[in-house]
Amino acid sequence: MPAESNPNQGPSSPLFAAIYDPVTALVERTLLRPHREYLVANMDGTVLDLGAGTGTMFPYFDRIATDSTAFHATEPDPHMRRQAEEKANALATPIRIESAPAEALPYDEGTFDVVIASMVFCTIPDTESALSEMTRVLKPGGELRFFEHVIDDGWRARIQSALAPLWKRLAGGCHLTRQTGSRLAAAQSFDVVEIERLNLGVTPVRPFVRGRLRKRSVSPAE
Repeated sequence: MPAESNPNQGPSSPLFAAIYDPVTALVERTLLRPHREYLVANMDGTVLDLGAGTGTMFPYFDRIATDSTAFHATEPDPHMRRQAEEKANALATPIRIESAPAEALPYDEGTFDVVIASMVFCTIPDTESALSEMTRVLKPGGELRFFEHVIDDGWRARIQSALAPLWKRLAGGCHLTRQTGSRLAAAQSFDVVEIERLNLGVTPVRPFVRGRLRKRSVSPAE
Protein backbone atom coordinates (compact mmCIF):
# COMPACT_ATOMS: atom_id res chain seq x y z
CA MET A 1 0.00 0.00 0.00
CA PRO A 2 1.18 3.59 -0.58
CA ALA A 3 2.83 5.31 2.33
CA GLU A 4 0.87 8.10 3.98
CA SER A 5 1.96 11.67 3.35
CA ASN A 6 1.66 14.72 5.56
CA PRO A 7 0.74 17.76 3.46
CA ASN A 8 1.62 20.09 6.31
CA GLN A 9 5.30 19.13 6.07
CA GLY A 10 5.80 19.81 2.38
CA PRO A 11 8.43 22.18 0.98
CA SER A 12 7.57 25.76 0.12
CA SER A 13 9.99 28.00 -1.77
CA PRO A 14 8.03 30.86 -3.36
CA LEU A 15 11.04 32.94 -4.44
CA PHE A 16 12.90 29.99 -5.96
CA ALA A 17 9.74 28.91 -7.78
CA ALA A 18 9.22 32.43 -9.13
CA ILE A 19 12.69 32.79 -10.61
CA TYR A 20 13.28 29.19 -11.72
CA ASP A 21 11.84 29.35 -15.24
CA PRO A 22 13.32 32.76 -16.17
CA VAL A 23 16.76 31.84 -14.84
CA THR A 24 16.88 28.46 -16.57
CA ALA A 25 15.12 29.39 -19.85
CA LEU A 26 18.25 29.69 -21.99
CA VAL A 27 19.98 26.59 -20.65
CA GLU A 28 16.75 24.61 -21.05
CA ARG A 29 16.53 25.58 -24.73
CA THR A 30 20.16 24.73 -25.39
CA LEU A 31 22.24 22.52 -23.08
CA LEU A 32 19.42 20.59 -21.41
CA ARG A 33 17.12 19.99 -24.36
CA PRO A 34 18.83 16.83 -25.71
CA HIS A 35 18.83 15.32 -22.24
CA ARG A 36 15.12 16.01 -21.78
CA GLU A 37 14.57 14.33 -25.15
CA TYR A 38 16.66 11.37 -23.98
CA LEU A 39 14.28 10.86 -21.06
CA VAL A 40 11.21 10.49 -23.30
CA ALA A 41 12.78 8.61 -26.22
CA ASN A 42 10.86 5.47 -27.29
CA MET A 43 8.58 5.81 -24.28
CA ASP A 44 5.21 4.13 -23.97
CA GLY A 45 2.68 3.23 -21.31
CA THR A 46 1.88 4.93 -18.01
CA VAL A 47 4.49 7.49 -16.96
CA LEU A 48 5.25 9.26 -13.68
CA ASP A 49 7.23 12.51 -13.62
CA LEU A 50 8.63 12.51 -10.09
CA GLY A 51 9.01 15.99 -8.58
CA ALA A 52 7.92 17.77 -11.74
CA GLY A 53 8.85 21.23 -10.47
CA THR A 54 7.38 23.87 -12.76
CA GLY A 55 6.53 21.25 -15.39
CA THR A 56 9.65 21.44 -17.54
CA MET A 57 9.13 17.92 -18.88
CA PHE A 58 5.48 18.48 -19.82
CA PRO A 59 6.03 19.84 -23.37
CA TYR A 60 8.21 16.81 -24.10
CA PHE A 61 5.41 14.52 -22.96
CA ASP A 62 3.01 16.38 -25.20
CA ARG A 63 5.22 15.81 -28.24
CA ILE A 64 5.46 12.04 -27.83
CA ALA A 65 1.95 11.36 -26.51
CA THR A 66 -0.07 8.61 -28.20
CA ASP A 67 -3.25 6.69 -27.43
CA SER A 68 -1.14 4.24 -25.41
CA THR A 69 0.52 6.78 -23.10
CA ALA A 70 -0.80 8.29 -19.87
CA PHE A 71 1.04 10.88 -17.80
CA HIS A 72 1.10 11.57 -14.07
CA ALA A 73 3.29 13.89 -12.03
CA THR A 74 4.03 14.76 -8.42
CA GLU A 75 5.21 18.08 -7.00
CA PRO A 76 5.01 18.80 -3.25
CA ASP A 77 5.95 22.51 -3.41
CA PRO A 78 2.69 24.43 -3.94
CA HIS A 79 4.40 27.31 -5.78
CA MET A 80 6.15 25.00 -8.21
CA ARG A 81 3.00 22.92 -8.58
CA ARG A 82 0.89 25.94 -9.50
CA GLN A 83 3.19 26.69 -12.42
CA ALA A 84 3.20 23.03 -13.45
CA GLU A 85 -0.59 23.01 -13.47
CA GLU A 86 -0.63 26.09 -15.68
CA LYS A 87 1.73 24.41 -18.15
CA ALA A 88 -0.33 21.22 -18.12
CA ASN A 89 -3.56 23.11 -18.74
CA ALA A 90 -2.04 24.75 -21.82
CA LEU A 91 -1.23 21.39 -23.43
CA ALA A 92 -3.44 18.97 -25.35
CA THR A 93 -2.10 16.00 -23.36
CA PRO A 94 -3.76 15.37 -19.98
CA ILE A 95 -1.29 15.26 -17.08
CA ARG A 96 -2.61 14.45 -13.61
CA ILE A 97 -0.57 16.21 -10.92
CA GLU A 98 -0.47 15.17 -7.25
CA SER A 99 1.03 17.07 -4.32
CA ALA A 100 2.69 14.01 -2.74
CA PRO A 101 6.38 13.88 -1.82
CA ALA A 102 8.65 11.28 -3.42
CA GLU A 103 8.83 9.37 -0.14
CA ALA A 104 5.05 8.76 -0.03
CA LEU A 105 3.61 8.23 -3.50
CA PRO A 106 -0.20 7.90 -3.69
CA TYR A 107 -0.20 5.08 -6.24
CA ASP A 108 -0.70 1.35 -6.09
CA GLU A 109 2.12 -1.12 -6.53
CA GLY A 110 3.08 -1.70 -10.15
CA THR A 111 1.21 1.30 -11.57
CA PHE A 112 3.85 2.72 -13.93
CA ASP A 113 5.80 1.57 -16.94
CA VAL A 114 8.26 4.48 -16.61
CA VAL A 115 9.29 6.75 -13.73
CA ILE A 116 11.26 9.86 -14.69
CA ALA A 117 13.53 11.60 -12.18
CA SER A 118 14.84 14.81 -13.70
CA MET A 119 16.95 17.04 -11.44
CA VAL A 120 14.86 16.01 -8.45
CA PHE A 121 17.04 13.69 -6.35
CA CYS A 122 19.03 16.71 -5.22
CA THR A 123 15.98 18.08 -3.37
CA ILE A 124 14.44 14.90 -1.92
CA PRO A 125 14.99 14.82 1.87
CA ASP A 126 15.02 11.01 2.18
CA THR A 127 16.39 9.54 -1.03
CA GLU A 128 16.37 5.94 0.23
CA SER A 129 12.64 6.08 0.97
CA ALA A 130 12.03 7.75 -2.38
CA LEU A 131 13.91 5.03 -4.24
CA SER A 132 11.92 2.40 -2.38
CA GLU A 133 8.68 4.13 -3.40
CA MET A 134 9.76 4.39 -7.04
CA THR A 135 10.58 0.69 -7.00
CA ARG A 136 7.17 -0.11 -5.53
CA VAL A 137 5.11 1.83 -8.07
CA LEU A 138 7.07 0.56 -11.11
CA LYS A 139 5.89 -2.55 -12.88
CA PRO A 140 8.38 -5.44 -13.18
CA GLY A 141 10.36 -4.66 -16.31
CA GLY A 142 9.51 -0.96 -15.99
CA GLU A 143 12.16 1.71 -16.31
CA LEU A 144 13.53 4.38 -14.03
CA ARG A 145 15.00 7.11 -16.26
CA PHE A 146 17.06 9.82 -14.64
CA PHE A 147 19.04 12.99 -15.29
CA GLU A 148 20.64 14.40 -12.16
CA HIS A 149 23.51 16.65 -11.10
CA VAL A 150 26.02 15.12 -8.68
CA ILE A 151 29.16 15.96 -6.74
CA ASP A 152 32.27 16.57 -8.83
CA ASP A 153 35.91 15.64 -8.17
CA GLY A 154 38.91 17.53 -6.80
CA TRP A 155 38.74 21.29 -6.34
CA ARG A 156 35.24 21.49 -7.79
CA ALA A 157 33.98 19.11 -5.10
CA ARG A 158 35.57 21.32 -2.43
CA ILE A 159 33.77 24.34 -3.82
CA GLN A 160 30.48 22.43 -3.83
CA SER A 161 30.97 21.33 -0.24
CA ALA A 162 31.74 24.88 0.86
CA LEU A 163 28.70 26.31 -0.91
CA ALA A 164 26.33 23.49 0.01
CA PRO A 165 24.68 24.95 3.16
CA LEU A 166 23.92 28.32 1.58
CA TRP A 167 22.91 26.77 -1.73
CA LYS A 168 20.44 24.48 0.01
CA ARG A 169 18.71 27.44 1.65
CA LEU A 170 18.54 29.53 -1.52
CA ALA A 171 17.77 26.83 -4.08
CA GLY A 172 14.70 25.11 -2.70
CA GLY A 173 16.55 22.49 -0.66
CA CYS A 174 18.96 21.47 -3.44
CA HIS A 175 21.98 19.41 -2.30
CA LEU A 176 25.18 19.92 -4.29
CA THR A 177 27.12 16.95 -2.95
CA ARG A 178 24.94 13.92 -3.60
CA GLN A 179 26.27 10.82 -5.35
CA THR A 180 23.01 9.94 -7.05
CA GLY A 181 24.51 8.10 -10.00
CA SER A 182 26.45 5.57 -7.95
CA ARG A 183 23.50 5.05 -5.59
CA LEU A 184 21.10 4.31 -8.42
CA ALA A 185 23.59 2.05 -10.17
CA ALA A 186 23.89 0.01 -6.96
CA ALA A 187 20.13 -0.42 -6.41
CA GLN A 188 19.54 -4.15 -6.08
CA SER A 189 15.99 -4.03 -7.43
CA PHE A 190 17.21 -2.79 -10.82
CA ASP A 191 19.43 -3.82 -13.70
CA VAL A 192 21.45 -1.05 -15.31
CA VAL A 193 20.43 -0.53 -18.94
CA GLU A 194 22.81 2.38 -19.37
CA ILE A 195 24.37 5.12 -17.29
CA GLU A 196 26.83 7.86 -18.18
CA ARG A 197 28.50 10.80 -16.51
CA LEU A 198 28.37 14.09 -18.39
CA ASN A 199 30.78 16.97 -17.83
CA LEU A 200 27.87 19.30 -18.35
CA GLY A 201 27.10 22.54 -16.59
CA VAL A 202 29.10 25.03 -14.57
CA THR A 203 30.40 24.58 -11.04
CA PRO A 204 28.72 24.22 -8.61
CA VAL A 205 26.00 22.50 -10.71
CA ARG A 206 28.30 20.07 -12.50
CA PRO A 207 28.60 17.24 -13.56
CA PHE A 208 25.42 15.36 -14.43
CA VAL A 209 24.56 11.69 -14.73
CA ARG A 210 21.85 10.24 -16.90
CA GLY A 211 20.68 6.74 -17.49
CA ARG A 212 18.05 4.03 -17.48
CA LEU A 213 17.45 1.26 -14.97
CA ARG A 214 15.05 -1.66 -15.45
CA LYS A 215 13.16 -3.11 -12.50
CA ARG A 216 13.85 -6.77 -11.98
CA SER A 217 10.93 -9.22 -12.06
CA VAL A 218 12.13 -10.62 -8.72
CA SER A 219 13.77 -8.05 -6.46
CA PRO A 220 16.35 -9.25 -3.91
CA ALA A 221 16.21 -7.74 -0.45
CA GLU A 222 18.41 -4.63 -0.25
